[in-house]
Amino acid sequence: MRKNTYIRLLSSCKNLRSLLQAHARIVIAGLDQDASTTTHLINSYSSLQRCDLARSVLDTAPAPSVVSWNSMIRAYTRSSQHREALKMYRSMAGRGLEPDRYTFTFVLKACAGAPDLQEGALIRREVCRRGLESDVFICTGLIDMYCKAGDLESAREIFDKLPVRDVVAWNSMIAGLSHGSDPLEALALFKRMQLTGVVPQSVSLLNVFPAVSRLADVDSCRCMHAYGIRMDFGSEVSNALIDTYAKCEDVESARLVFDLFRTRDDVSWSTMMAGYAHNRCFSEVLGLYDNMKAIDLQMNKVSVISALLAAGEIKDLEKGKEIHQFAKKQAIDVDVLVATPIITMYAKCGELEKAEKLLKGLPERDLVAWSALIAVLVQSGYPKKALSVLQDMKNENMKPNNVTLISILPACAELSSLRLGKSIHCYAIKADVDSDFSMGTALLSMYAKCGHFSYAHILFDTVQYKDVVTWNALINGYSQNGEVDQAIEMYQKLQFSGLHPDAGTMVGLIPACALLNDLKQGTSVHALSIKRGFDSDCHVNSALIDMYSKCGNFPSALYLFNRLDFIRDKVSWNIMIAAYTQNGDAKKALSAFRQMRLENHQPNLVTYVSILPAAAYLAALREGMSYHSCIIKMGFLSYTVVGNSLIDMYAKCGKIDLSKRCFDEMENKDTVSWNSMLAGYAVHGQGDHAVALFLLMRKNHIEVDSVSYVNVLSACRHAGLIEEGKRIFHTMQEECRIQPDAEHYACMVDLLGRAGLFDETLRLIEKMPMEPDAGVWGALLGASMMYSNVKLGEVALKYLTEIEPGNPAHSVVLSNMYAQSGRWADAGKSRLNLKDTGMKKTPGCSWKEDKIEAMKAAAERQGRTCKKDTRGGAPTTMNSGWQAAAE
Repeated sequence: MRKNTYIRLLSSCKNLRSLLQAHARIVIAGLDQDASTTTHLINSYSSLQRCDLARSVLDTAPAPSVVSWNSMIRAYTRSSQHREALKMYRSMAGRGLEPDRYTFTFVLKACAGAPDLQEGALIRREVCRRGLESDVFICTGLIDMYCKAGDLESAREIFDKLPVRDVVAWNSMIAGLSHGSDPLEALALFKRMQLTGVVPQSVSLLNVFPAVSRLADVDSCRCMHAYGIRMDFGSEVSNALIDTYAKCEDVESARLVFDLFRTRDDVSWSTMMAGYAHNRCFSEVLGLYDNMKAIDLQMNKVSVISALLAAGEIKDLEKGKEIHQFAKKQAIDVDVLVATPIITMYAKCGELEKAEKLLKGLPERDLVAWSALIAVLVQSGYPKKALSVLQDMKNENMKPNNVTLISILPACAELSSLRLGKSIHCYAIKADVDSDFSMGTALLSMYAKCGHFSYAHILFDTVQYKDVVTWNALINGYSQNGEVDQAIEMYQKLQFSGLHPDAGTMVGLIPACALLNDLKQGTSVHALSIKRGFDSDCHVNSALIDMYSKCGNFPSALYLFNRLDFIRDKVSWNIMIAAYTQNGDAKKALSAFRQMRLENHQPNLVTYVSILPAAAYLAALREGMSYHSCIIKMGFLSYTVVGNSLIDMYAKCGKIDLSKRCFDEMENKDTVSWNSMLAGYAVHGQGDHAVALFLLMRKNHIEVDSVSYVNVLSACRHAGLIEEGKRIFHTMQEECRIQPDAEHYACMVDLLGRAGLFDETLRLIEKMPMEPDAGVWGALLGASMMYSNVKLGEVALKYLTEIEPGNPAHSVVLSNMYAQSGRWADAGKSRLNLKDTGMKKTPGCSWKEDKIEAMKAAAERQGRTCKKDTRGGAPTTMNSGWQAAAE
């Protein structure tokens, strides 16, 4: 047989067995030493991904040619063994063989895949030495290498110097720009390519689609769609169009391409599912999943991953379990790519133990799986748990990468742990990932949210290419820390920078309007959100609901929450529960909590912090204790903010003993914890306990603030602890350097007035550094009534009517005082004046917790007197509040 016959025989081999038989025949024929046959053998083994056998052929050849060496380098490159390809090149040079243009082309692909820019620079120098710098194939390889290494400047320099550019050179440069920092330039280059007469191929479109997606430029996508139809590029471009339309947020057009696609394969289905998931159309994702199962279509991993993501996002645990079982049947559940979304699905549905068990049961759990679980724990409101998982990961000798660090940084911000954030920053510097763009933005956001804007601005200034996310990090940080003016200033600078604000910008700006209580400005931002198409974004809607409720426009908040097209998530429910409580409708807050649970949303830390004040307001002890048990079950009890809310709730439900127990069991108490306990003692009239706790607070060097003094002075006045109250009041300025405000003076006026020390009371009022407010004069009026001091009561009422002319309660108190003193004519005149002014006494109410309903009794205006304060006999009136008492 002739040599050509054996070469044709090699080309016909489709499997390893037939190739080995052909190789044996070549050896028997004595052609295995022939250079041409050696090259064909290397190529044949390479096509079957057997680089080891190809290498043995090369090694046994007596004098392999440059072509054979080139084939071996290409074989390693095609099988992604880039380091081996580079070793072959160095070995070839060491043997004195002269590389040709094909050698450089293949080895540059290996440099791009490695990536090894240092080796690439040496090869470029060798290319120039040999005068091959104008070779289009070699230059295309250099462009590709520099683009993949992120050195777009060098890539562009080579591209611009090329005397003749073929379509492959254009494609390489466009691909580099598309994935780099300048997607606009990629689009411009694509247009310029056509103007020079180069006809775009299907690869040209595939390379420019990422730029279109990043710019969300739906018009450009439509133009390329039309070009693709005209050129009849086929399924690969159609699948890419589905993906690009979806990423341009035009999911309807993506679905249209999908529906008109005649030869849909598993890639088409998975791309459409991923597109729906990207646009948060999770019901549609699961709909496609069910359709694929119904027609028994083979599902790839991407389809299963998208379905798991959708089930996790809508908290559909049963659907998630079904998909998990399907993955088991397909034997892909142990594949880390599928196992990771299975774990995150369970975590998002609140099954944390199951998620951890699955992670630890993975035979090959990698950094991606660990990072995904950490990220979902942070996003679901479990920052401490996320840190615990990070520690478990490190205990298994797994080193965090930039993705892991980016995932954990929000947990540092959530816990306001600047020290931990700084340690992660140091680790990032040591690991040489601090210059990564995403890492820089995450660090900036962490420092901003922790309130350390000097660090944040240093990082902001060092970022070379600032995108809107970088600006948003600072805007959000300022907003969350109450630095409203700076947030608005940064927003204005963002606009001047030429970048357009996105939904994330609105989410940072809207809370600033709420903090300013500026409804007009907030409405303007809402209008801007609608104009830019952000009104459908759930995060923007949640921020708007919060803003409207805090600015006193609760109907608008309710309207946005109940919109049919608004997908309510955990955040929006939390905001609504808090809004109901803040607007005095605690009963609806409890109903909203129940509805949230019915819609399969797992309450998080914020939910319980929002609902506990509602239970406290209604004195709903049974509900409060139920929330307490859920808090213990979900592992939130260690959070200081939860402990503070529980202390307050039990105190207002009449269970001061349970408040004390919660306080004593808290590991990390802050000033608010101590203040809450002081307030509880004050409400329950336990002045001695309050004073003792306050002194212990001082002894333990706990920071005492203005609220601490209000609470302990309030406790003293309720318990009649005159001397203790006076002594504590004097320590404010002398020892703690805290200036008393009107509320502190009101407590002291009430304390002294209840003791009948009116001369001292009046001297205190005269010495006040500010104008006495309604609280001060109200306290004096109450004391006057206790002692039937009509003259002093009239003085107090004179000032009260000037400060609060529309409040009828003060006139009622004076009328009762006249009646107690037997001055019936003055009492009648006072009541008549009240009637003439059109003011009405607010009916008193009582609240009784029952199994099914509450009993409410309204006192009629005629014939009812004010309820007496059992502590001091002073009559009080009940306005819009409920007198709470747990059954």
